[in-house]
Amino acid sequence: MPSPRLLVLFGSQTGTAQDVSERLGREARRRRLGCLVQALDSYPVVNLINEPLVIFICATTGQGDPPDNMKNFWRFIFRKNLSSTSLCQMDFAVLGLGDSSYAKFNFVAKKLYRRLLQLGGRALLPVCLGDDQHELGPDAAVDPWLHDLWEKVLGLHPVPLHLGIIPPGVPLPSKFTLHFLQEAPSTCSEEQHVTRTDPQGSPSELQPFLAPMVTNQRVTGPLHFQDVRLIEFDITGSGLSFAAGDVVLIQPENAAGHVQQFCQVLGLDPDQCFTLQPQEPGVPRPARLPQPCSVRHLVSRYLDIASVPRRSFFELLACLSPHELEREKLLEFSSAQGQEELCEYCSRPRRTILEVLGDFPHTAGAIPPDYLLDLIPPMRPRAFSIASSLLAHPSRLQILVAVVQYQTRLKEPRRGLCSSWLASLDPRQGPVQVPLWVRPGGLTFPETLDTPVIMVGPGTGVAPFRAAVQERVAQGQTGEKLLVFWLPPARPGLLLGARVEGAGEEGLPDPGHGILPGAGAEGVRAAPAPGVRATGVGAAGPPGRLLLPGRQRQVHAGRCVRSPDIHLPGGGRALRP
Repeated sequence: MPSPRLLVLFGSQTGTAQDVSERLGREARRRRLGCLVQALDSYPVVNLINEPLVIFICATTGQGDPPDNMKNFWRFIFRKNLSSTSLCQMDFAVLGLGDSSYAKFNFVAKKLYRRLLQLGGRALLPVCLGDDQHELGPDAAVDPWLHDLWEKVLGLHPVPLHLGIIPPGVPLPSKFTLHFLQEAPSTCSEEQHVTRTDPQGSPSELQPFLAPMVTNQRVTGPLHFQDVRLIEFDITGSGLSFAAGDVVLIQPENAAGHVQQFCQVLGLDPDQCFTLQPQEPGVPRPARLPQPCSVRHLVSRYLDIASVPRRSFFELLACLSPHELEREKLLEFSSAQGQEELCEYCSRPRRTILEVLGDFPHTAGAIPPDYLLDLIPPMRPRAFSIASSLLAHPSRLQILVAVVQYQTRLKEPRRGLCSSWLASLDPRQGPVQVPLWVRPGGLTFPETLDTPVIMVGPGTGVAPFRAAVQERVAQGQTGEKLLVFWLPPARPGLLLGARVEGAGEEGLPDPGHGILPGAGAEGVRAAPAPGVRATGVGAAGPPGRLLLPGRQRQVHAGRCVRSPDIHLPGGGRALRP
């Protein structure tokens, strides 16, 4: 008889909710339950009425927003025309992942839980609220909740007596099988994996546009602590369309040295080719992997070997380890009691998967290639705010990239994968193509030029403002109703500017003009001042009265808070300087 079906749907922004979902799927398979794990927007939501058992795992991003891969589901589930008995045949549970330092802690999970009850669903358990601020992380709430969940699920669908539960130390079958080809490596050319834009549709994650890089220019001084790049792409013939506030997504690559090191640690031939076959029916092959595929392509463009491993990584690695001492340490890291030590070893110093495998050489050398896709998560695309306007630069797309570098006690510097990769590309040395696509951003600007706009941003956060300035100048706005606040990375404080034609060739305030060292924010009135160039205000001192006429809002990279020390007429909001 077919095994009972459990559906696990996740909404994940950074990968944590997806990792918990995969863990839940593995535990379901150990209990002989058929389980499908899928992103919420990848699942046909109208089929929910036929699902008997569903677990929702949802993160909360920003100020109570749903993750990008569940926004379509979010809009559908809150449609007013849905019947109150739509989900009366469904048992469900909701697990939320959030951060209690934010006002809308786990807002998405709480709201989804209430909505599912409104639609007739039966809750197996109260909603679980995982908290990043706990000393053990979200697992402090997730572990006991999962224990109670399996008691409820097995009460509905007991494990067949003649089968039993698969013990934790026994590795489950891999999701995919790698069939290595006997042909010479030359038959598996790297050229075959090049992704082309679908001429009948807009570029997307599955069909990105290979945009030629035109320029890669460092805009900070050579002695400045941060490497910030202005990168320009040629998007002629791509069909891409965007406005100020939209973002471009870029699929990065692992460094060639890291790819070679990974293959050496695992004993893989980077030039060997294989075909990928699912082990279970209904499991789709990764669309981003070509058939056949080389090991080099798999490691450099798909497996996220530069990411910080999660708990599930150590769980599976312990099952695959033939070395007693290494297995004992891996089991400790994968236990609930070992999460504080795992955080100290892995999370705080941002130790990568590649480095962890190097610390466990006997285990790494014994990993079957079939388990690579179970063990290592796929590389996620990175989003960058678009810093140019199609009206000002037709067939061009520009971004501002700050090369990320973390400070840890590890010898090798921690660098952002995508920003470092982009900074390393030099179109002057030969043609460079980068896979990218565009999606709407969360920042929208007024469509009418008569609406006054005040823009506040830190460092490279001015990228959408740059696009908006170019867009408005191209539409003929003179600048009396456009004001830019910029917190430059080189100097704390604010830059006030009006009349965009007086704000430098690129339409941004000039950080070297009009700096007033030590000036506070007391009594600074952000009124239009035609003909005035960008004026700098040094490090803002104690909170003063920052006057912004009209219903405007000062925003910051951090959370906005109401403060009696900041006066904004018309009910605006401000952050303490």
